Amino acid sequence: MTADGSPSAHRFGATPTSAEGTPESEWQRWFAARGPWPDFEPGVRRLVVLAAHPDDEVLGVGGLMAAAHRRGIEVVALCLSDGSASHPGSPTLSPTELAIRRRAEVDSATSVLGIEPTRWCGLGDGTLADHEDEIEAIVEHTLAEQPETPTALLAVWAHDGHPDHEAVGRGARRVGDRCGVPVWMYPIWMWHWATPDDPHIPWERMRTFVLDDDLEAAKREAVQAFDTQIRPLSPAPEDATVLGRHILDRLLRDREFVFV
Repeated sequence: MTADGSPSAHRFGATPTSAEGTPESEWQRWFAARGPWPDFEPGVRRLVVLAAHPDDEVLGVGGLMAAAHRRGIEVVALCLSDGSASHPGSPTLSPTELAIRRRAEVDSATSVLGIEPTRWCGLGDGTLADHEDEIEAIVEHTLAEQPETPTALLAVWAHDGHPDHEAVGRGARRVGDRCGVPVWMYPIWMWHWATPDDPHIPWERMRTFVLDDDLEAAKREAVQAFDTQIRPLSPAPEDATVLGRHILDRLLRDREFVFV
């Protein structure tokens, strides 16, 4: 583990999605006792948001993306994987069929938020660590579209505990260093396996973005589009819900969190 908080991918496996993880009530008690973090403000004209899977960007920073768009910031979201591995062995949907469904879901979600559809990159779900060169090339190409526009990368956190998330975060950091653009990161699975005051988390780098009532409602409506993830595909065990209530509670707060 590194000094800036580098939990390895075994953290995700050690606390599977079916496990309760750290209860949201425990996080809320800690938030109240700790006091607020500084506010996050994306002071750029173009925000490139990187997701490993088709829902990360909406779950992590959906409200922030919608708010940025409303303020005149161009929001470009990229989904690196095709999302085809969320239900291995499903008797209901093949990986190809699942990928098609998940692309339609993220298009619906971004429409609810009022932003442009997420760009679909289509790399293999669960294999992003094997495609980091391709990830970096995609991100660099996106930055090169408007090289003179003040831009930042907002990527899923490089230490989130899921190998795909970490691959996207690592790639974003390298591209940011090469291209001289800010790199900010948002956690997803950290809230599941971490605990309050976890010494592996760089809390001092965390900022918050508070959602007004309209943004919070829009995000909640957008998340309902992810039918394959928030509801079972069938009664078969392989088709179980991926994002249960205990997970959504931690991602549908009245604020979002970003590491700067």
